[in-house]
Amino acid sequence: MKHIAAALAVLLPVAASAQSAPPSALKLNDQGYFAEPGLNVMVFSDYYPDGHQTGVTIIQQGTRVAANGDLRLEATPGQWSPMPATGKRVVDATNQTITQTLSYPDPTKNRTGINPIDYPDLNFTYHVSVTPAGGNSFHIRVDLDKPLPEKWIGRVGFNLELFPGLLFGKTYLMNGQSGIFPRQPEGPLSVSHGEITAEPLAVGDTLTVAAATPEQRMTIHADKGKLELIDGRINFNNGWYIVRTLVPAGASKGAIEWTVTPNVIADWRSKPVLQVSQLGYAPAQPKKLVIEQDKLDSTASPVVLYKITDTGLQEVARGVPATWNGDFLRYNYLTYDFSSVTAPGLYEFGYRDAYSHPFKIGDDVFGRDAWEPTIADFLPVQMCHMLVRDKYRVWHGLDHQDDALMAPPGDHFDGYAEGPDNFTKYKPLQHVPGLNSGGWHDAGDYDLRVESQMGTVWALSKMVTEFGFSYDGTSIDEKKKIALIHVPDGKNDAEQQIEHGLLSVLGGYHALGRLYRGIQEATLEQYTLLGDITTDTDGLIYDPKLKPDQRTLTHSGKLDDRFVFTEDNPDRSLNAAAGLAAAAVALRKFDPKMSADALSAAKAITAKNYARGTIAPKVFALSELYLATSDPADLQKLVGLKDQIVAHIAETGWALGEVIGDVHDAAFLHDVGDAVKAYQEQVRALALQNPYGVPYKPNIWGAGWDIQEFGVHQYFFHKGWPQYTGTNAELNALNFVLGVHPGDNTQSFVSGVGVRSATVAYGANRADWSYIPGGVISGTALIRPDLPELKVWPYFWQQSEYVMGGGATNYMFLALAANQLYNSPH
Repeated sequence: MKHIAAALAVLLPVAASAQSAPPSALKLNDQGYFAEPGLNVMVFSDYYPDGHQTGVTIIQQGTRVAANGDLRLEATPGQWSPMPATGKRVVDATNQTITQTLSYPDPTKNRTGINPIDYPDLNFTYHVSVTPAGGNSFHIRVDLDKPLPEKWIGRVGFNLELFPGLLFGKTYLMNGQSGIFPRQPEGPLSVSHGEITAEPLAVGDTLTVAAATPEQRMTIHADKGKLELIDGRINFNNGWYIVRTLVPAGASKGAIEWTVTPNVIADWRSKPVLQVSQLGYAPAQPKKLVIEQDKLDSTASPVVLYKITDTGLQEVARGVPATWNGDFLRYNYLTYDFSSVTAPGLYEFGYRDAYSHPFKIGDDVFGRDAWEPTIADFLPVQMCHMLVRDKYRVWHGLDHQDDALMAPPGDHFDGYAEGPDNFTKYKPLQHVPGLNSGGWHDAGDYDLRVESQMGTVWALSKMVTEFGFSYDGTSIDEKKKIALIHVPDGKNDAEQQIEHGLLSVLGGYHALGRLYRGIQEATLEQYTLLGDITTDTDGLIYDPKLKPDQRTLTHSGKLDDRFVFTEDNPDRSLNAAAGLAAAAVALRKFDPKMSADALSAAKAITAKNYARGTIAPKVFALSELYLATSDPADLQKLVGLKDQIVAHIAETGWALGEVIGDVHDAAFLHDVGDAVKAYQEQVRALALQNPYGVPYKPNIWGAGWDIQEFGVHQYFFHKGWPQYTGTNAELNALNFVLGVHPGDNTQSFVSGVGVRSATVAYGANRADWSYIPGGVISGTALIRPDLPELKVWPYFWQQSEYVMGGGATNYMFLALAANQLYNSPH
């Protein structure tokens, strides 16, 4: 323990008086937060408490270590806990203070409807202020407009959450108490005001975190009251460690006062990050290394490209990278073009004392290694209403054979709601037949959204029709409801997966007389399930005539069946119709009966919703219907929409890419062509606003899915207007997903694809800190205003969640498109 004692000896005295405090190194910057090299303190620059992304936030040596500093009504709040409403945020440069006003809103409001949250009968307003306190320290103060009611004393406190993934195995010290941050949460437990919590790991007035780790060492001192260190994961799997001080009785002004002192390494600078595809490049493909380095580091040092040989590294190219002249996030960027290197082989970059991962240059880069995990693993694992097995491993058993009950009216969770009219013959909580086959679980959740189902169906259909894609690696038996991974059955998996999606969507369409909005769990307990999906429901159809503990061979009195939701949404219906028409083409030879059924539904849905739809879904549906039927009336309708298409070319043009060659109206071709030309000029201009060559504005959620969709759209723009649209945009989108993206975590967003990839992801098996091969995560997110972040943490849906519809299958489409572009057989 000598190294810990030595580390403690250099800590600044946290309780030093203002007179003896050294000058503050922290200063307000032009981004509205406190900064010095190696330390940033943000104060409500974000407001996303559900995602641990709000309040007082600490970034130490370039890494976010603490967040969500705010008053909370529970010791260990979770996603569904009461949250304050934000008021005015004041950045006072003169007094070097940031103050955020917040309040707890009307307690009668709840966000779930069917699953009411008991919001507390408490309304109050408060103010969180942060001010530098000398050296690397800063002061947190909480002022209440009035003291808390007596019954809330001991319940309301200021919480600061510490990110667990960096602390496992690290130390904590508090007033003579010491310990190691545990890898998993344990007791003892206590109950306070109806909340089960873990007993504090330590209690005192001064906490030192990670004392032996200079990059993370931090001291928190309660100037008033006591600190409690609590493991928030006891209540919620996605919880963090929490430092908490209760608001004392009678307190208003200065109710909470802390002094926080993160350790800062002298002259700290972020290390250069070499961003290159985790998978590699085709020989003829444009290739660019992006180097991300500290804002204060403007030196462009020589970069060396090595070829990996059986005797070691052999230098093949050397040069000085070009400075990227722009303002993007918090870094300086350099680029190095190595397109001239075309010899097949394995390569690696060196820059200063940093090295990239190995990557490949070869004709087969976008072959099976790129796309096979998605079709062979991810899609089968996500199959609903199936038993899914891979040799000894059972991914999940046969699930949800009791689907589904008509949703009762009212608001539900996760964006679902049912109106007073469900537009069907079914009454609330009445069983709707035909919904216990097909579909895919929507990634991190177990619901089936129509746009996710049809987005997946459409992408798979286009792989079949555009690229002639055929692959057989899974045995899929819809009658027995079994999928066996890595067991061929002589059929094209892509076409079988299209069938699987349509079994759900068309099954719902025929039963309901319309498309479903989605199928979702009935309760929050089911929705948050982590584990065996077969435990989500009992698999028996709900019968209200039976008591809750009664069952027959087919029915039970347990109200646990999922709900099916409906809606009147013309645009979503038209988009689904487009997917149905695309599936009809893809399945024409493989399954003529289902192909005809899909086309019939596509026509009927389009006819019913066309007049009320907006322009982009109209164009999408008409284009896909024309491809399915060759009906000139659909082309005539498109020609009649010319002015609207031109006005919304970014949203409509790509969908015309496959049909524009059959349009012969000169005015249409001229005006739409000019609009596409102008739009592509905008695309190229936007792509210059960052070093990655794609239109990209970072946000709270990772942008990987949106960039993939952009890439797919660019493919069809190129198909329709190659004279105006190149292939760089779709290739850059693919590179972005494969590791050429901002931040120090350069992993591929595609699990199991590339040298380093997302092998801890927000999927159905996230509680195991694991992944599903071929799934595609949301990717690098933004900690506002300027920190890109992709943590290794299984519970950040905004960074590491898989999704159906816009995730894995769009990636797979782009990989196949690149494969086709460089003439490699898939």
